[in-house]
Amino acid sequence: MTSIRVTETPLVTYVLRRADDALVLGHRLSEWCGKAPMMEEEMALANMGLDLIGQARALYTYAGEAEAAGHDEDALAYRRDERAYRNLLLVEQPNGDFAVTMVRQLLYAAYADPYWRAMMSSRDATLAAIAAKAEKEMAYHLRHSAEWVVRLGDGTPESHERTARALTMLWPYTGELFETDSVDDSLIEAGIAVDPASLRDTWRATVADVLGRATLTMPADGYMQKGGRSGRHSEHLGHLLTELQYMQRTIPGATW
Repeated sequence: MTSIRVTETPLVTYVLRRADDALVLGHRLSEWCGKAPMMEEEMALANMGLDLIGQARALYTYAGEAEAAGHDEDALAYRRDERAYRNLLLVEQPNGDFAVTMVRQLLYAAYADPYWRAMMSSRDATLAAIAAKAEKEMAYHLRHSAEWVVRLGDGTPESHERTARALTMLWPYTGELFETDSVDDSLIEAGIAVDPASLRDTWRATVADVLGRATLTMPADGYMQKGGRSGRHSEHLGHLLTELQYMQRTIPGATW
């Protein structure tokens, strides 16, 4: 199937970035199906993945409407090439062990929860409506992942060591949460977008509280990875998209 090219106005790009975050992280969580450490967690991870896929669907639909080029949610999700994806590098990182997954979820949800809460005041009525639903979902994701990080960090010597290692590995991807460019700046000025700098203190306080209860040390800020927002990804996204897009690429236009 031929890949599509999207005409990216600032609004389209902004919405695609949030949709791609949700789709890629939702797919990562879906990879735990049949592999979770217990039945209850199997259901929890699947439900969190579905929350994110639901957010992605709403956002892709809106991006398609804003672009007005005939691209629906399926086209935007499955028919773009790797460099056209605008997701954070954090969310495309492999699941690793259970500690890696929970730390990744904590670092993302600690940002997404206050982000969507702030977006409820957006001057864009559609984004404000999506935010009202997404914030409730991300509040649960934050609570769930925080409980697990505390349990693992303050657990056995092995669980503590694995969680600390996961935190060290993922921390360099957190700086991108707060990066802005001309796309963000124009929409922030218009009252449509949220300035991520305004969320940094809340994010740090939330993460610091969880790590403190987990007997883990917050890593020092150093060099931060970035590039996902402009389509420069790690080697992991291409492999993820190969699986994610397989059906639509193999059987174009397939429907249930």
